[in-house]
Amino acid sequence: MMKNGKKSLMETDEYLKLEIAEELGLIDKIIDGGWKALSSKESGRIGGILSARKRNSNKSTQSSST
Repeated sequence: MMKNGKKSLMETDEYLKLEIAEELGLIDKIIDGGWKALSSKESGRIGGILSARKRNSNKSTQSSST
């Protein structure tokens, strides 16, 4: 079983991925066929945006704590 911290992080990432997919207009494709229905280009775009948001979030958290 996973630790609570990791599980909640995974749930947050999953929520963010769905949010990004919706913004890109891919949510219907995911609902119909699951994540495997996406092309590698679409998956990469979601992953890139997710990484950028997490990076920006970490920067703003560090800036506000210093």
